[in-house]
Amino acid sequence: MRFMILLKADKITEAGVLPDEKLLTEMGKYNEELVNAGVLQAGEGLQPSSKAVRIKFSGTDRRVTEGPFDLKELVCGFWILKVNSREEAIEWVKRCPLGDGTEIEIRQIFEAADFGAEFTPELREQEDRLRAKIAS
Repeated sequence: MRFMILLKADKITEAGVLPDEKLLTEMGKYNEELVNAGVLQAGEGLQPSSKAVRIKFSGTDRRVTEGPFDLKELVCGFWILKVNSREEAIEWVKRCPLGDGTEIEIRQIFEAADFGAEFTPELREQEDRLRAKIAS
């Protein structure tokens, strides 16, 4: 099972304030634990939404809106973990060294089997080819 771990943005991250050396060191150790356990597949921090855009689709129209965006809807970073259960993902996130007020959301990622018969053998082959190409 794969889960996306979403680190919610706050006023500090949206102001573009970067973590200090202490937190970077603690996060480095945490990420190393994830890697050594074989569960970390990806993880990145995100720039503030003032550097972002959103694109809204309406029929054939595409409307681009420049950031910044409403804080309640934002994330400032993510991890993708491959673990055996939701509970294991929760336990890993509980060990994250972030401070008071930090909010993290855990969302399960769809796997091929979740799509049932609609995900035809041809679509599965295409998906496998794309994943192999990305990995190389």
